[in-house]
This record gives sequence, C-alpha cells and structure tokens, in this order.
Amino acid sequence: MMQAARAPSRANLLALGLLNFFLADARDGLGPFLDAYLSTKGWAPMYLGLLATVGGVLGLVAGMPAGALTDRSHAKRLLVVAPVTLITLMSFLCLAAPSRWMVFSTQALAAVAGVLIGPAVAAITLGLVGAQRFGPQLGKNESWNHAGNLVLMGGTWAASVWFGLPGVAALMLVTTAATVAATLSIAPGSIDHAAARGMAGADCGGDVGASAVAQPSSLRALAGNRPLLWLSLALALFHFGNAPLARLIAQQFAVQMQRPFETTAVITMVSQVAALGAALAAPWLLRARRAGPAAVLALLSLPLRGLLAWNFSEFDMIYPVQLLDGVGVGLLGILTPFMVERLTRGSGHFNLALAAVMTVQGIGAASSNVVAGYLVMRFGYPLTYLTHGAVALLAIAALLPALRGLRAGDNDANRRAGAAMGASAASDT
Repeated sequence: MMQAARAPSRANLLALGLLNFFLADARDGLGPFLDAYLSTKGWAPMYLGLLATVGGVLGLVAGMPAGALTDRSHAKRLLVVAPVTLITLMSFLCLAAPSRWMVFSTQALAAVAGVLIGPAVAAITLGLVGAQRFGPQLGKNESWNHAGNLVLMGGTWAASVWFGLPGVAALMLVTTAATVAATLSIAPGSIDHAAARGMAGADCGGDVGASAVAQPSSLRALAGNRPLLWLSLALALFHFGNAPLARLIAQQFAVQMQRPFETTAVITMVSQVAALGAALAAPWLLRARRAGPAAVLALLSLPLRGLLAWNFSEFDMIYPVQLLDGVGVGLLGILTPFMVERLTRGSGHFNLALAAVMTVQGIGAASSNVVAGYLVMRFGYPLTYLTHGAVALLAIAALLPALRGLRAGDNDANRRAGAAMGASAASDT
C-alpha cells in the first residue's frame, strides 16, 4: 500500500533556511574584497585577472567530480562544513601573507572546495523534503540566500567602514561559525540519501522504501538524456549573453561618473532585491505547468535588458536593467535544479547531472568576457549590450525541446502515480 512521504520537521527546515542565509557570505570568503585588498599590496591587474581565471578554470574542472561525490556520499553535511571552513582558513592565510604563491595556492584550494557546496546543499534539500516538495523549497532556499546577501553585504560594508579589515575578518568568522552550526543542526537521519541523489521514492508515486532498494541507472543513460542536453545548451547561451552585462554597465558609469563604489553598490543591491522577489514568487511559479513559462520569462529578461541598456545612456537606466537581471537570474537559480531533478528523476545521478549542467553554464559565462571586451573596444557599450541581449533568443530556441521533455516526464510520472493509487485501492478492498 502506498503511503505519503513524511514531511520534514520545522527545526530541520529552519536549520536549512539559516544555512542558506549565512552561506551567502561564508561560501565566498573575501569575495570582491580580495581584489581591492591585493591592489593595495601592489598586485598588478594582470595578476588579479590571472588569479580569477585560475579559480574559474579549477571550478569548472572540479564541478562534475563534485557532483558525483555528492551522489555517492552519505556525509552530505560534511560536504558543506569542510569547504566553508577551508575557504575561511584560506582567506585568513591570504590576509596574513599575501605573497603570490600563497595567494594562488590558497585561492586554488578555495575554488575547488567551493564547488562542493552547491551540489551538497541541493542534495540535502532534496533528501530532506523529497521530490514533490523540492520546487517550493528551492524558492524558500533562494529567499533565505538573497536575504542573507542583502543583510550581510550591508554588514560587510559597515564592518569595513567602522573597523577596517579586522571588522571584515571578524564578520567572516561569525558567518562561517553560523553556517557550520546551521548545517550540523539538520538531523543526519532526516536526510534520505537515495532520494537526495534522484532515486524515485514514495513521494513520486512509488512504494515507501523503494528508493532504498533501487539502483542508479548507467551514466550512458544520463549522457543520452536529450532534454537535459538542450537545457544545458540553453543555460550556456543565456549566461554567455548575461554574464558580462552588469560588469560592463558598472564600468561604463564608473568611468562617466567617477563613483565606482556607489555604482557597483547600486547595481548589486537592485538585482538582489529583484532576485529576492523572484524567489518569493517561486512556490506559485512552480505549481502545475508554470515552470516552463517561468523559464521562458527568465530568458526573455535578457533581450529586454540589452534593449534598454542599448537605448538609454542615463544612470537611471540601471534600475530597470538590474531589476530584470535579478528576475532572470533569480528565477533560473530556482528553476535549474528543479528542471534537472524532473529530467533525471529515478536515475540516481541528480547531483552529477546538476553539476554537469552548471559546468556547461559556467563555460558559457566564462567565454563571454573576451567576446564582450572585444565588442566594447570595436563597437562601444550600446551595441555590445544589444548583441549580448540578443543571444537569449537562441537560448529560448534551445530551451523549447527541453521543456517538451519536461512535460513528457511529468505525464509519465502522473500515469505511474495513478497506476500506483489504483493498485493501492484494489489491495485495500
């Protein structure tokens, strides 16, 4: 007889929320402050760019192994606690001895460690709430995370103004300790590790305990998942177009107005507020068949951004452009793991698939900066905005086959659930 999946406890959900809140600061270490700090120590822009490139490449290389490890591991809380602790330690070593070999080695380790965090949090969430509650919980996770970004960004700014670098370091210690405490507050026995790797369980229309005895499919089946491949291509195209825009807008107005910190702060805060709004709307958007239209809406935000940025040169254009950025990126941050879970349900390779999709997406984002820089030098900022915005039209074309696969998978799941309910009713009689 089919039974309903057990709902997660409030204590575990609160711990998960606090984990996402404090992780907004703890996972990045020094983050954007590292460049500024190293600049004061005599680092040339070339070496700062090389440092960012090395970290990005290592993150891409380590992405899929991190996803595979998350699928297999039953110590998923450790996959959050250990990287966060290591990132903080590496940041303090950078502050204590900012020599080139120390900075490059510590930040390389931090980049590899940071790759583990995303799949681990997604796996903990899926294993804690189950597949049916996964979409709404992703929205709540992102709400906590964006709220953490806003609060802790303000806290970091205040700490740097009032106390300087020691204040930033102290806040980093506090957020790291809070992240570790929140992670360890999630009861380990409440995480279904089979469900966490994408095995079909009770809340997907199967029997209770089915996820514990099922076996993962072959990796060849995952590689042949065409809707997943189309989704990867769509996200790579979107992030190719989207990644440079905020940075280029900040550069343009920082040069025009000679107020780089104010410009960057406005750009970041506006997009974070919009992303928080998108996350709060996620439980409504992920009902029934709304995920597909929501994904198309997220991709459409990019050509609208490009068109606005191309057509208006006043500073005020930052507000609608960055609001659209927050909506698009915020929605995709929720929809990406949601759609990957739907497309790989029952495979047992959810975290590997998510890491693969994120790796392809990262390649798209990383490769765009060189193209954007060339376009700015050759044609100027407005035409670069328009060109990168237009790339999203290709992304939408690639997304449509993925959405057809998503609908087909949902229809199959509904048929299986209906058959299971019919069998259950027959056995009861």
